[in-house]
Amino acid sequence: MLETIRKIISNVLQAIYQPFFFALILSILVLFFVMFLDKYQGTTMDKIKAAAGDWKDRFIGKVQFRRGFYLTFCAVMVLFKTLLNRNIWANPFSDVIGLWGLYDKDGNFTTEIIENTLLFVPLIFFLFFFWETTERKTTSFLHVIGKGVVVTFAISFTIEMLQLFLRIGTWQLSDLCFNTLGGLIGALIYWITAKLRKK
Repeated sequence: MLETIRKIISNVLQAIYQPFFFALILSILVLFFVMFLDKYQGTTMDKIKAAAGDWKDRFIGKVQFRRGFYLTFCAVMVLFKTLLNRNIWANPFSDVIGLWGLYDKDGNFTTEIIENTLLFVPLIFFLFFFWETTERKTTSFLHVIGKGVVVTFAISFTIEMLQLFLRIGTWQLSDLCFNTLGGLIGALIYWITAKLRKK
């Protein structure tokens, strides 16, 4: 009987915990949108239509707005993959080394290292594009690559530490390395496109 009660409590708490951070973030964003609607006149539907039209006009007409959208989209994808809606782990240090190949310890094929690498490529690429119009940047190869690696490592390390403290995933060196590799690739692609655009 006590074991059944323990399982019920554990399962209910886990069911609440998994969507908690997503619900929190979405609630904050919805309320920001509601605050934004106050600048328009008319009924609620008129305000929503006006805001949607304003959003579309900004997306079409403003480069920085589009870049901000792409960057936000990539950041949300990274958050969902790494932090939001993850299962609770009893021991976040259960696999510190992590996976370094295409097969796990049981010999099963896995794409985890590819996913961890590709996850950060668009994020860092669009981060550099966003920075391009908000502050003066040099486009020297070493500057772009160095900054890409440092920023990606910092983001990845923060995510790993949050996974550790929130117990949502395992702290893995391989994740840190492959995420940073993805950032390096994203920075390299940005540098190449920046050079091509200058020509």
